[in-house]
Amino acid sequence: MNDRPVRFGLIGFGAWGQHHANAIQVTEGAELHAVAASSQKSADLAKEIYPQVDVYTNYLELIARDDLDFIDVVVPSYLHHEVATAVLRSNKHLLLEKPMGISLAECDEMIQVAEERDLIFSVGHELRLSSMWGKAKAMIDDGFIGDPLYALVELSRNPYRQGANGWRYDIERVGSWVLEEPIHFFDLARWYLQGNGNPSSVYASANSRQPGHPELQDNFSAIMHFEGGAYAVVSQTLAAFEHHQTIKITGTKGALWASWSGAMDRTRHPTFSLRAFDGEKVETVPIEKPTGELFELEDQIARMVDTLRKGTPLHCTGRDGRWSVAMCLAAGASIESGKPEPISVS
Repeated sequence: MNDRPVRFGLIGFGAWGQHHANAIQVTEGAELHAVAASSQKSADLAKEIYPQVDVYTNYLELIARDDLDFIDVVVPSYLHHEVATAVLRSNKHLLLEKPMGISLAECDEMIQVAEERDLIFSVGHELRLSSMWGKAKAMIDDGFIGDPLYALVELSRNPYRQGANGWRYDIERVGSWVLEEPIHFFDLARWYLQGNGNPSSVYASANSRQPGHPELQDNFSAIMHFEGGAYAVVSQTLAAFEHHQTIKITGTKGALWASWSGAMDRTRHPTFSLRAFDGEKVETVPIEKPTGELFELEDQIARMVDTLRKGTPLHCTGRDGRWSVAMCLAAGASIESGKPEPISVS
């Protein structure tokens, strides 16, 4: 591909979709050419903000165009499979928001279509691109803590936004609340501990503060074991305040402790720090670039551009996205059974 801008289409113009649109607009080498919105109100807003962009209320009209390189899909979880497979069958490269799907069968079909057509297919686990969470991964890979043995990924935050037409509070459409935010943390845990092989089993527990809705699991914790003997704890509560995330990783030589706090998740003014222990002394690791999902979203769009232009490896492939879904589905099964469950890879 030459150095012309990568032409993006965006499907979904809700609250998070609007952030995706902005990330495309501000990323060097990327251009937003078309938007598909789910309602006339959202379409009118897209036209107002981006008057130079073609706007549709039927995403099939957008993917029928032959002048788009990448389609960025930001729709409710239950629509991911339908929209993503349609995009891939139109022979366009795809960036798909997490969770990749709400079943492994959905994930498998998307992977198959992308591989058959030799298309770029990335899943939106943008935290892997964080200047801080990513720095922790680089330090692990460099052997700073020795062999990693344990990871804690923990979140305390405000309740979820309900989403368009309340879809996130409808279990039939969301699939599982474990597939919402905890999926990011299962992905990070697997990423940090990948030297221990694949995750093999998980034991999870959850409860709800919402009367009559035990399926809406505001409080959730899981212990996940790996083939090589390491384990991770993934925990969150949606019954707290603001947005506070912590990661602690220990190994045979040292430990890392990273923390991020903001008044809300989508802030450009967080506080954050990474502290490291090499077995003898503790130091604060400089983080030169601000971290937070709005910053990582821009980095994610830049990675799509570099993958298409230069062949830069994806930060998160479809197969990575499938693993994240598999871990979450096993955790959900464990909540129901009350016992450890194997993590299916077939």
